[in-house]
Amino acid sequence: MSTSLDFPRVALLAGGVGGARLAHGFARALPDGGAEALTVVVNVGDDTERHGLTVSPDLDTVMYTLAEVGDEQRGWGLQGETYATLDQLARLGEDTWFTLGDKDLATHVVRTARLRDGQPLSAVTAHLAAALGVRARLLPVTDDRVRTLVDTPSGRVAFQEYFVRRRHADAVLGLTFDGAASARPAPGVLEAVHAADLVVVAPSNPFLSIEPLLAVPGVRDAVRATPARRVAVSPIVGGQAIKGPAAQVLESLGHEVSALGVARLYAGLVDVMCIDDVDAHLADPIREFGLDVVVTATVMGGPGGRERLARELLRGVGRAGA
Repeated sequence: MSTSLDFPRVALLAGGVGGARLAHGFARALPDGGAEALTVVVNVGDDTERHGLTVSPDLDTVMYTLAEVGDEQRGWGLQGETYATLDQLARLGEDTWFTLGDKDLATHVVRTARLRDGQPLSAVTAHLAAALGVRARLLPVTDDRVRTLVDTPSGRVAFQEYFVRRRHADAVLGLTFDGAASARPAPGVLEAVHAADLVVVAPSNPFLSIEPLLAVPGVRDAVRATPARRVAVSPIVGGQAIKGPAAQVLESLGHEVSALGVARLYAGLVDVMCIDDVDAHLADPIREFGLDVVVTATVMGGPGGRERLARELLRGVGRAGA
């Protein structure tokens, strides 16, 4: 092993702010920013096209957070953004409900140009991450087009229409991951899961961030078959989501809004559930699913808190069943 930590190779399945922050924690906890030790496999169901550009919100949130250039207050976008281009687009009659900053636009311009030149999304992502100084390996779950569609009381809408334009106010009645059935895992995804010592399901939305990732054929089976220790971190703390609509989606789809409800979803996929101290009373019910339990402070906050949680997972998961 290259470090004193229990698990030097980590594969993190991630999406959204929670996934980005835990990825940052592992990059801080592992040697050399996670180079050779950390692979982050990211959801692409949120991807969209705006103003002729391909936008990958989850990939970019993880990438900007790992590069330490992201807007910490919002959890997405870049620090010190300006919006002159967006203002001009509005003046020219364009619909600008999807906010894109001037610096952020550069990412999408480069991505779109390289995709049009025939490069796969995984290669484009590697280029962008390296340019920003990211040391960990950042992989889209697939190079193929997958889009999350949301069934609401007023009909089916694209994910960003639901999430951004309508501010995730609609009840979620069902989800479709368009294109997932015919998609293939991006190069390196299955290998990273199999070679890992620890596979972590981030505290991301189970339905909107993790499920579209697992819907790509081969990914769920790889997680089930890996010899690695597998842990999921609950995004629900004290019956509430830390960020985003995870609680609302759990409820509208008929699931208990608690760490126990999340554990039911991941039973059979992971070995260990990591839950917050305030949910310690749920540890024994979760164990009834055959899962080990780690109880700790899961609300990460700033960089120090993220690193602390990552280190506790690296050290504590190996002892969970002891």
